[in-house]
Amino acid sequence: MKLRNVLTLTLLTAAIFSISLYAQEELNGKKIIENVYYRPTGDDATSDLTMTLINSRGDERVREIQQFSKDYGKDEKSIMFFLSPADVRNTSFMNWSYDEEGRDDDQWIYLPALKKVKRISSDSKSDYFMGSDFAYDDLGDRHPSEDIHKLLREETINGDDCYVVESISKEEDYMYSKTVVWVSKDKWIGLKKEFYDEDGDHLKNLTVKKYDKIDGFWTILHSEMHNIQKNHRTIMKLKDLKLNTGIDDNMFTERMMKRGI
Repeated sequence: MKLRNVLTLTLLTAAIFSISLYAQEELNGKKIIENVYYRPTGDDATSDLTMTLINSRGDERVREIQQFSKDYGKDEKSIMFFLSPADVRNTSFMNWSYDEEGRDDDQWIYLPALKKVKRISSDSKSDYFMGSDFAYDDLGDRHPSEDIHKLLREETINGDDCYVVESISKEEDYMYSKTVVWVSKDKWIGLKKEFYDEDGDHLKNLTVKKYDKIDGFWTILHSEMHNIQKNHRTIMKLKDLKLNTGIDDNMFTERMMKRGI
């Protein structure tokens, strides 16, 4: 009986060990990024956004924005309206993201001085958005299939256990040679992201400063993009976030971009 128990225990331990190894092998870089990409965020969201731009001298410019987003299952639409200061008031930006592999986001910007909605071309996705440290490409949802992902290691950031994943674009002329992201293991939020320019030099860091669970969904409330090469920062703070309010589809149109709120 003792020998039989020992053999049973040995087989059981081996089976558990094999399952554990299999799970680790299955949770590769691509799967981790997919978990981030498909993390539930609610059916729709409305919020006020404060964007603060800080240059190398420490001078600040503060912009107040109201933004809306809606999940359409495989696709997502978002729109933001600049409320202040006066030089950007009534400017609006709209983004449509698609889950279809190989399909780029559609983006538009409305400039009130020109009274015209301009479509952001693929050649302009590397341009910086409204003087911030976010490129237009950063504002969309990059599909996991567009990059080759590699799990580098595991680290802890401010008490959060993270997977560290390197992503390299399949496009040779993509604006970033690579990105490295720290993903929270239990929340599937990218808590930190490093961007490297086309020459492979460290360009900028995106850092999540605050997040919380709102109505059951993990939500980023405060983040900062720091352009290391220019010593310029953009701080994003959300407030008055409301989820699942039933936003009308007509919100995400060129007509609404011109009309404003």
